[in-house]
Amino acid sequence: MLRRLTLTAVVSLAALSASAPAATALTPLVPLPPLPFLLGDWPAGETDSGTRLTVTVSESGNPAANGTFELECDPAAGSHPAAQRACDLLDRAAEAGENPFVPTDRNAMCTMQVGGPAAARVEGTWQGEPVDARFSQANGCEISRWNNLVPLLPSAR
Repeated sequence: MLRRLTLTAVVSLAALSASAPAATALTPLVPLPPLPFLLGDWPAGETDSGTRLTVTVSESGNPAANGTFELECDPAAGSHPAAQRACDLLDRAAEAGENPFVPTDRNAMCTMQVGGPAAARVEGTWQGEPVDARFSQANGCEISRWNNLVPLLPSAR
């Protein structure tokens, strides 16, 4: 997201300078101040992890795991019971270029096993991108998708 913003700013400035009249001896050039935020040079103490999620779990088989939990990463914070481990999992997915919130392909061949009534919804932002994902134990594909997000989602057994 930050790279997209930086690229948009550079392209916009290039378009503006191309359409501006040529500078003459009568038109002094005024230098612009540096743009540290666009270049990713954040001030000390401020972060832009872009990961802020609300995780809602029901019927997991573990009453302590059911409920709504907040998670923020970089640094790990919030009411999520395994905040640091959940953030580490999401960081590994980002480093691998994988989006763990993508739904199962509608044409996927999934085993017809049911893992139980557990359900979860994850909403918010991950890596600065919006997330609104639902999880269940409805079939083999969904069970695998859920298990790949443990500990963000509780182990449902």
